[in-house]
Amino acid sequence: MSELDPNAIRRCVDAWVDPWLEQSLGDAGVVRQVELSGDKLTVALELPYAAACEHQALKDALAEELKRSCGVTDVSIDVQQKIKATGSEKQLPGLAGVRNIIAVASGKGGVGKSTTTANLALALKAQGARVGVLDADIYGPSQGMMLGVPSGTRPQTAEDDKFFLPVESHGVQVMSMSFLVDDDTPMVWRGPMVSGALQQLLNQTKWNDLDYLLIDMPPGTGDIQLTLSQRVPVSGAVIVTTPQDIALLDARKGIEMFRKVDIPVLGVVENMSTHICSNCGHEEAVFGAGGGEKLSQDYDCKLLGQLPLTLAIREQSDGGKPSVVSDPESAHAKRYLEIAARLSACLVRKVGSTPRGPKIQIFGD
Repeated sequence: MSELDPNAIRRCVDAWVDPWLEQSLGDAGVVRQVELSGDKLTVALELPYAAACEHQALKDALAEELKRSCGVTDVSIDVQQKIKATGSEKQLPGLAGVRNIIAVASGKGGVGKSTTTANLALALKAQGARVGVLDADIYGPSQGMMLGVPSGTRPQTAEDDKFFLPVESHGVQVMSMSFLVDDDTPMVWRGPMVSGALQQLLNQTKWNDLDYLLIDMPPGTGDIQLTLSQRVPVSGAVIVTTPQDIALLDARKGIEMFRKVDIPVLGVVENMSTHICSNCGHEEAVFGAGGGEKLSQDYDCKLLGQLPLTLAIREQSDGGKPSVVSDPESAHAKRYLEIAARLSACLVRKVGSTPRGPKIQIFGD
């Protein structure tokens, strides 16, 4: 048996391309140890994105490459993850414990944005991250119901009632206007009142040590979107759309809005990509095909994933136990897990660890 070459092994480890970051381990700076002791090789990696469910596949693939390229027969690979902050250093008091803020928007209602947000939050948690959800849809808050928070739940307060403490459900921290009003109370408010309510939620919610705070945005490009851009150091945005032309038109407006306030769009999630018949399993693109892919290409962002229109996703979300927790082995739950890992890696790749903040432009009077 030929003697192992430590330098060749190190080059091989550094050159191996992480399939989620889409760059080599060396360029990503994630290699913490490469140690050869006799015939025993030990490799330690520290990944900056959330993908705990993918670690075993990563270890198997890297070990196979080391065996094939370098003749290593005894290899131990340890993979840890440490999520880094990518937002601005300027934080609201309640956001001091939040490392990354991601806005989930659509531009148009009815495309499944809130369902996607809830499942994405649970998928990020399953991938090993600490996650919170802020329901910024003041007129139609739905995250409490989707995440299984009992009706009538009120948040506790802290620091002499200066802050609300988010409610925890399925291991995810949640804050919503629905926790502060009765279920049947309509928000009959004009724009300034809505912006004021959002600012209260932003200023007076104290999040506890989060890797990611997902903000479920309302449809449109108006007051709430501008308030968020002005007040919160958003790390990036995700656009949810369907393949339908009318939804894509509004999704483009959403992307352009984030561009104007210098918030990077991390990727597109194409929801209701196909319909799966609950009786026969036939899959059909009832809303068209290829729309999300074309949108991501036009705006140079990632197509994070495609999700089917299926009865199970709707029933599980309405029941307060979204797919990722109610049926984690299902095909659509696994798609959410892949989207979560891809999103987390995209944030690292697109934004990095350089502190940043939005450049605000005010249009009109």
